[in-house]
Amino acid sequence: MLAIALALGAAVSYGVGDFLGGLSARRAHVLTVLALSQIAGATAVGVWAALAREPFLGGWASLAAIAAGLCGALGLAALYRGMALGAMGVVAPISGVSAAIPFGVGIAQGERPSALQALGAAVALVGLAAVSRSPGGLGDSLSAGVGLALLAALGFGLYFVFLDIAAHESVPWAVLTARLTSSSLALAVILVIGIAILPARRLMPAVIAVGICDTAANVLFALATTRGLVSVVSVLTSLYPAFTVALAAVLLGERLAGVQLAGAAAVLVGSALITAG
Repeated sequence: MLAIALALGAAVSYGVGDFLGGLSARRAHVLTVLALSQIAGATAVGVWAALAREPFLGGWASLAAIAAGLCGALGLAALYRGMALGAMGVVAPISGVSAAIPFGVGIAQGERPSALQALGAAVALVGLAAVSRSPGGLGDSLSAGVGLALLAALGFGLYFVFLDIAAHESVPWAVLTARLTSSSLALAVILVIGIAILPARRLMPAVIAVGICDTAANVLFALATTRGLVSVVSVLTSLYPAFTVALAAVLLGERLAGVQLAGAAAVLVGSALITAG
């Protein structure tokens, strides 16, 4: 029961963090949001790593954590920008298809998917096609932000692949290295293109909250995996886009067409099945 509560807490925290990140990116540059939220998250993870007192990563694990940080930065930047341009109810579920990337990597390495995973992949693809289309007819164009949502899914999927490699040596140090990499990349790009590092003062609490929510979700997920079945915990956590969609509907008044709403639900179910398998 505790594992279920922790996993749902992680899903809520991820969902709230993504909502705040997308909302903040509508009012400030996406790289500003990314850099500050990652720095806030890295600070919190640094405390976790210090308390854990685990040995630092070896060479290959460090490279994997750095790669995870680069991919994670790509995923978050694409997600926040996508939600700034398009409907969160469309972008968030599509980004959840990231579970298909580790799934595909496993197949490439010789793994054979279960029937449940194969079903999940099919359901997610059908849902992806439905939620991606603008309402009104078969000839309509893709909804705004769909391309960025797919890029976010790719970034998140590769993040999980590389982080899994590094986490075998130390979870806190792997996450901290990834966070420091992503925040350093964002800061470097900010300095090169010459945009403001700090957003308007009124946005600072929300941007910092993005990093805190993301870090809290990582911690809750890690704790949940130590107290319950990883398969169950992963499925519950993978439902995080549902909370982003709910917040967008309640607080922003976003409304999806019936086909898009069904597609978003199918994407969430498909992603959960892939993770469960």
